[in-house]
Amino acid sequence: MSNEDRFVDIEIKLAHQEDLVESLNQMVYQQSRRIDQLEAMVAGLAEHIRTNAQSGPGPLNEPPPHY
Repeated sequence: MSNEDRFVDIEIKLAHQEDLVESLNQMVYQQSRRIDQLEAMVAGLAEHIRTNAQSGPGPLNEPPPHY
């Protein structure tokens, strides 16, 4: 195998590595955005629970009307 063939092989491998790194970077970015969305959702749910807990027992704690 000549030096030129080796360089071409290395360039091909480098191009594949660059594509892979770009794909992984995009995936990490998308997952980061999704994590941000989920954290906001959890914070909203926690606030909702806190608000409902402070308002005292509500209809959920009362027995159904047929009792």
